[in-house]
Amino acid sequence: MLPRQVSAADDPEIVPIEFASFHDQTFSNEYLRFMNVTIPAGEMAAYHRHTRDFAQVYMAVSDAEGTPLGGKPVITPRKVGEVLFTNYAKQPVVHQVVNVGSSDFRIMGFEMYDSQPGRFSPLVRPAPYVSVMDNHRVQAWRLILQPGESAPPMQQAAPGVRIVVQGGELVEGRQGKPDHRLNLKYGDFAWQDAGPTRTMRNAGTSTVELVEFELK
Repeated sequence: MLPRQVSAADDPEIVPIEFASFHDQTFSNEYLRFMNVTIPAGEMAAYHRHTRDFAQVYMAVSDAEGTPLGGKPVITPRKVGEVLFTNYAKQPVVHQVVNVGSSDFRIMGFEMYDSQPGRFSPLVRPAPYVSVMDNHRVQAWRLILQPGESAPPMQQAAPGVRIVVQGGELVEGRQGKPDHRLNLKYGDFAWQDAGPTRTMRNAGTSTVELVEFELK
């Protein structure tokens, strides 16, 4: 049985996002708070408040019904790997999310603490990096490497995060340092400091897909 949705007339309890059901805080620092959100089929993240800008990647999709406080429920179709930014600092939102589908609904994302961007300036990345988000707060790149494929050197000029959409064996090369071999898994997350120039090579037998965010 699905949980009963709470209407605005019920005067629901509203909690900050960090106390919302199924919102697991996995990392935080001076710049951001990272969250891993998995809502099982038939479960609900009751009313919670977003007040900070939020960037996310859809990791598992299902029919998730979002209901803003005082509004009507809406199901927005999503795709695995889709990237979304919401400017909650400008327009805060209170909503609840009910997974009315038959499988997990999962996002991985982060809220940004500083509402004043402009501290960092990400650089353009060469192909096969593809820009999938570029706004006043954050730049995001998607990298898909087939087995044996490589990405040329690029410099990460701003700090940010990496989210693994499809895992595999990856080799990072950095000038003057030994190769760094990584056995990446779906749903892995890593904080990345600004500064290093690196290459990437898929040394495994499966497709690797990453989404890398850089802060502004």
